[in-house]
Amino acid sequence: MVTVFGFGRRKREAQQLADAREEALRWYERLGGQLMNLSGDQTAVKQALVDASERYNAAGGQLERATSLKQYDLARETALEGLAYIRAARTAMGLDPGPDLPPLAGARAGQITKEREVSVQGHSYRASPQPSNATPYYYPGGGVAGRGVPGGWYSEPWWKTALVAGAWGIGSVLVFDALFDNSFGDHGYDAAYNAGFDQGQDAGFDQGYDQGYDDGDGDGGDYDGDGGDYGDAGFGDGGDFGGDFGGDF
Repeated sequence: MVTVFGFGRRKREAQQLADAREEALRWYERLGGQLMNLSGDQTAVKQALVDASERYNAAGGQLERATSLKQYDLARETALEGLAYIRAARTAMGLDPGPDLPPLAGARAGQITKEREVSVQGHSYRASPQPSNATPYYYPGGGVAGRGVPGGWYSEPWWKTALVAGAWGIGSVLVFDALFDNSFGDHGYDAAYNAGFDQGQDAGFDQGYDQGYDDGDGDGGDYDGDGGDYGDAGFGDGGDFGGDFGGDF
């Protein structure tokens, strides 16, 4: 009886693992197909496709190494992030973004709802619900090292180092606080992000997702493996961004 029960459990676990792999593979292949069929000259389009391509490469590496439900879930999430960037690229091209995607793990961070511009140490930073030459960097929204960065379009990817390293530099914290200060009520992003995100998600989301994604499975290397591509779109060149904050990033 014990033997039969153990066999049944192993069979169910194997089926769950196979289902999780197929689910992750389905989104990964969809992302690859979208990447093959899209191109554009606008800065916002090119940058969104660079980010989508990075997620595609990362998801492929995660799928190759995955041996558990958690690892297949991480690969699925990475592929869905890539598809979020595909939707952003299509939006920037004036195309229908396509069908809605399942919510990302960090969707509770909210979305930018109005134009926002702040000055930090003499440098201007912008956030917008729409792509433009002034805001060509898209972020789908999510928890970054204990803080919720709302989805939207930004003038620079100031959150990127914190996303990869798991810690914020002083300069990027100043930018975050300036853009998303809640003390004025009309803060420019929707109410899905609030103090409860920091209190409730720091322990849960960041440990379960950020650490698992960047540290636990070694996937951070894949995620950032093509990071040099950011230089092509302006991030790697530093400019005022690097000059203002230097070592903070």
